[in-house]
Amino acid sequence: MSKGETTRAAIVDEGLRQASRIGLEGLSLGPLATKLELTKSGLFAHFKSQEALQLNILEEAIGRFKREVIAAGTRREAPDRRLRSLFERYLVWIRGEQDDGGCLFMTAAQEFDDRPGLVRDRLVASQLDWREFLGSIISEGVASGVFREDVDPQQAVFEILGAALAYQHATKLLGDPRAKARAQAAFARVLADLTRG
Repeated sequence: MSKGETTRAAIVDEGLRQASRIGLEGLSLGPLATKLELTKSGLFAHFKSQEALQLNILEEAIGRFKREVIAAGTRREAPDRRLRSLFERYLVWIRGEQDDGGCLFMTAAQEFDDRPGLVRDRLVASQLDWREFLGSIISEGVASGVFREDVDPQQAVFEILGAALAYQHATKLLGDPRAKARAQAAFARVLADLTRG
């Protein structure tokens, strides 16, 4: 990796850490440059606009999500087990590390839900891909007889993501110590509904 590529990667990494806490819109080139011991113009040379920086940070978050949540599972698992392990990894992703704010996608959704542009378009596409991926596992479960044949995969996805959003709100905003257990209980109800005879 060249020095320029290394610097660019460091900018995106620190930008993602900050944006997870303060949002993509709250990200400012000045404080980011200071944190990385770069000049503002030096940082700007790597990303010609705030939007370009935001898009690169969003792409990095999408890549990490694919590695840490989606690819960490195995296709050999039965659909119900696969769905459960995905949900557990998703909760870990939402919670985040001690020094970051958690899920950039949830932060960005609040910022860009009514703002047209490239950042919103990419965010929407990534979230539709996630929903489609979960739906495909449920459809696979229906086809293999693990789930009921009258299941609506998109309704189940809606409910699973609803439990995850409730978890994010309860754990991040309210500091509810039972947030994870409640999210797991909500998910278990959805899974039970998918399999009941």
